[in-house]
Amino acid sequence: MPAPDATFIRQTSQTSIQVGLESAHNVLHSMMLLNKVHELSGYSQWVVDTAVSLTPQQASNNVLVLEGLHYAVHPYQSWSSFPAYLDHLAMQDPVILRDNILNIYVMLPSQTGQESITVNQPTDIIATLGTYLDYLQSRFTADCVDAQIETQAYALLKDPLAMQQFIVTHLRELWLDYFADEWSRAKPMLQEAVTAFSQLGLEQLTPLEAARKVIGQEVPDRWREIIAEHTYERIVFVPSAHLGPYLGTLRDFHNLYLLFGARLPEGTATQSPDLNRSELLMRLGALSDDTRLQILQLIGDAGQLCSKEIMMQLNLSQSATSRHLTQLTASGYLDEQWRDGTKCYSLNKTRIKCTLSAVEQFLLD
Repeated sequence: MPAPDATFIRQTSQTSIQVGLESAHNVLHSMMLLNKVHELSGYSQWVVDTAVSLTPQQASNNVLVLEGLHYAVHPYQSWSSFPAYLDHLAMQDPVILRDNILNIYVMLPSQTGQESITVNQPTDIIATLGTYLDYLQSRFTADCVDAQIETQAYALLKDPLAMQQFIVTHLRELWLDYFADEWSRAKPMLQEAVTAFSQLGLEQLTPLEAARKVIGQEVPDRWREIIAEHTYERIVFVPSAHLGPYLGTLRDFHNLYLLFGARLPEGTATQSPDLNRSELLMRLGALSDDTRLQILQLIGDAGQLCSKEIMMQLNLSQSATSRHLTQLTASGYLDEQWRDGTKCYSLNKTRIKCTLSAVEQFLLD
C-alpha cells in the first residue's frame, strides 16, 4: 500500500499558512486511525472503542478504501461538510476517480530505486494483476504494499463504477453509523481551537516556525522533512479530536494538511473546558500505564537510556518498547537524542511539571 502522504506536490512560489476545521480531511483522517489502533496506543478512547465495534467486514472494507484506494477518496479541496464531500464523490465520473489513483502512482518518485515498468499511459499498469503488483512492488517499499489489499483494489480499479459505489457506500455507512454524532460533539471544540490558533498570526511565520507554535514543542523530523521538501500553495493546520499526542499528514497536489491534537495555544487567555479536558486526557493517558511509568522512572534514575537498555531492564519486546516510547515522546515527556547511531531518551522535566500544574489548575482553579 503506497503511503498516503507520499510526495507528489507541485512546487509554487509562495505558501499561505492557515488554520482550518477541514471537515472532510478531519473525518477521513479519523477513519484512517481506525486501521491503526493496534499499532499505537494513545489515540482517543472514541477511536479505540469505534474500531472495536466495527464488524469484521466494515474493518476490512475500511482498510481497502482508506489505504488500497486512498487517492480516490482524498479530498483535493476544502469542503463545508463531510456529507457535501460524499455527495461530490457520488457524482464524480467513476473513471476520473480511478484515474486519480493511477495518475498519482505514475507520478510518484520511486521509493525503492528500482527500474519501474515502462508505461505509455497510466492504465497500462492495470493490464493484468501481475503487472499491477509488480509495478507497485518496483516503486514502493515492501511495508507499503500489501498483496492481499492490492489484489482487492485491482479488481475494483478494473470496474470504476463498482469502485465508486463501494467507496461511497462504505464511507456513508461509517458516517451515519459512527461519525455523524461524534462530529456534532467534537465540532464546537475543534472550532474553538481553530479560532484560538487563527489569532496567533501564523501567516507571518515561516512554515517551521508556525509548526513549532502550533504543537508547542520541537518539530519532529518527519514534519520537518515534509515541510522542507516542497513549497506548497497552502499549509493548513487542522486540529483533530482523535489523534491524541500524535501528528498526522495529508497531502495533495497543492496543499499540505498537518493534523494535531486539538488544544489551546500556550499562553493564551482563551478558556475552553472541553479543550483543556481533552488535552489533560491525552497527557494523563500516557501516564496511565504501569510499563510507561516504569520507563519514565528508569530514565529519570539513569539520566539517559537507549531503547535496547529499556528492553533489557524491563524484559519488553522491541515492538512494545517502541510503542511505549513513541507515545511518551509524542506526549512530550521524553526527549530524543542520537547516541552512537541509536536513539536515546531523557526526561523532559518541564513537561512533567506543566502536566501536574495543568491538573491542579483544571481541578482547583
